[in-house]
Amino acid sequence: MGFDTSDDAAIYKINEDIAIVTTADFITPPVDDPYRFGQVAAANAISDVYAMGGRPVTCLNLVAFPLKKLGPEVLREIVAGAASKISEAGAVLAGGHSVEDDEPKFGLAVTGLVHPEKYWTNVGAEPGDVLVLTKPIGSGVLFNANLKGWVPAEAMEACVETISTLNNTASDVLRAYHPRAVTDVTGFGLAGHAFEMAKGTDVQMNIDVEALPIMNESLNMYKRGMSTGSNDFNRRLVSDHTAFHGGLPRWHEEILFDPQTSGGLLAALPESEAQDVIDAMHDAGVTAAARIGQVAPLTDSRHLVFR
Repeated sequence: MGFDTSDDAAIYKINEDIAIVTTADFITPPVDDPYRFGQVAAANAISDVYAMGGRPVTCLNLVAFPLKKLGPEVLREIVAGAASKISEAGAVLAGGHSVEDDEPKFGLAVTGLVHPEKYWTNVGAEPGDVLVLTKPIGSGVLFNANLKGWVPAEAMEACVETISTLNNTASDVLRAYHPRAVTDVTGFGLAGHAFEMAKGTDVQMNIDVEALPIMNESLNMYKRGMSTGSNDFNRRLVSDHTAFHGGLPRWHEEILFDPQTSGGLLAALPESEAQDVIDAMHDAGVTAAARIGQVAPLTDSRHLVFR
C-alpha cells in the first residue's frame, strides 16, 4: 500500500503472514489539561492503524515543547496521558524525540501489525454497500466555541471523552465481518473523507444527514455563527462533487465539513452484514455507531449526495 489512495497509513509486507502498518500524527492542544491532551493525541495517532485493520505494537513520542515556558511537569503529564492510551491499546512506548518549540505539539509515530492479505483500505466500496460511522462528529466547532465560553460543561466533557476513546473496539468488531472500505474521520471532516472513499472507486455516497451521530451542542454552535479555520477549505475540497437535497440551511451543512480530532471509523459494508455490525458494536460499547447512508453507482460527477 503506497500513496495512490490517500490512505491512513502505509503497509509494508515482511513475509507471507506479517505486514507492518506505519503512520505518524501530532496535534496542537485541543484541551488545557495536559494529561487529557496526551490521551487525545495518542488516540488520534493510533487510530490510523485501526483504520487499516491493524493492531498497534510500538509507539514513539513526537514532542515539540516550550520547556522553559511550561516546565517539565506539564510535559510529564502529556506523556503520561499518552502512555495510558498506548497501554490500553496493548502497545508499548518505545521512546521518541523532542524539540524546543514556542507552541506545544504532541503525537506519535505508530507501528502496527496486520496480515498482508487482510488489511483495509479506503477504496473498494461497491454500490449497495451500507455506510456505518462509529463516533459522533462535531468536535471542531465545539473546541472553537469553547474558547468563547459558549459550550456547556457537560457537552464539552462528552466531546473530550469521545475523542480520547480508542477505535480499537470498533476495529475489533469490523474484523469479524467483511468491510470493503474503511477510513477514520479526521481533519477533512466527514465530507472530505467520504469523498476520498467515493472517488477512489468511482461510486456515489448517499448520506442521510438526519441519521448522523452528532455531538451535543455542535449544531447549536454553527447556528450561532461559530465555525472553524478548516470548514471553508473542507467545503471547497469537495464542492464540485457534492449535491445537497432536502433544503438544509447552510449552518446545518457545516457539520459535514467540521474537522475531527480522533474521529470514528467510516466503513462501507455489504448490506447483509450492516445491521449485525451495528448491533455488535452497540453490544461492545460503541453506542454511537450508526447507519448513515448507502453507496450507489456514479452517474455524474457527484460523488457525495447529502439528503
